[in-house]
Amino acid sequence: MTHDTMSPAVEMEQLAQHCQHLRLTRVGQTLSTLLEQAAQQELSYSAFLATVLATEVAAKQAKHQTMREQMARFPFHKTLDGFDWKAQPSIDPKVIKELATMRFVADGAHALLLGPPGVGKTHLSVALGLEACRLGLRVMFTTATGLITTLGKALDENRLEERLKVLTQPKLLIIDEIGYIPIDRQGANLFFQLVSRRYERGAILLTSNQGLGAWGEVFGDAVIASAILDRLLHHATTVNIKGDSYRLREKRKAGLVRSTLTAQPEP
Repeated sequence: MTHDTMSPAVEMEQLAQHCQHLRLTRVGQTLSTLLEQAAQQELSYSAFLATVLATEVAAKQAKHQTMREQMARFPFHKTLDGFDWKAQPSIDPKVIKELATMRFVADGAHALLLGPPGVGKTHLSVALGLEACRLGLRVMFTTATGLITTLGKALDENRLEERLKVLTQPKLLIIDEIGYIPIDRQGANLFFQLVSRRYERGAILLTSNQGLGAWGEVFGDAVIASAILDRLLHHATTVNIKGDSYRLREKRKAGLVRSTLTAQPEP
């Protein structure tokens, strides 16, 4: 049977086989629709081919982005569009949007989000991580406690070198909640080794509820804290967030917590 006499059903079956062989999954799933749209819009051959390829590229990009997000292990899915900028006027949106370009990652620089609990540090860190995934970068998210525990376990099992290599691979490493729980001297040393490994090679985004001046207490050793900060701050963007936590603000709105500013009684 020549191509001229091939029935539409046989053509479709052959096209489906070609799609399967070339792993054009989305095109194979939507081929009938794409052909109908091409006929209705009277597309040229080149325009139809461009539509077909764009359909597959978009599907593959979405699939890879989903895989990167799953591998990053974010605790939740929150974007920059969902951030309440008005609630935190101390944050300059331009600074966060500049971080979202991921130029700092390309430069092997770092970013520090500092502020009291509940002001949106983790939300911003996840949102920036998702943006990195969208731009095709490999990301890993961890809490400081989880990171120190993982490194300590690897040390006990004589696998520290292997673990440090794994933690050096992502283009962006997000470490959340530094300062919530004190870190012992071994943990501080392990953290220093990780920061040193990634120095000028891989970006780190940190969140902390402690000002940098208190990191000596957080790490239980002023010398190690100073060495860590020396490497982190060499090329870094620091964002200091001031204000009430979102949870406290919601409770205040509901009248569950009295405002710190109470009306003065009239004389």
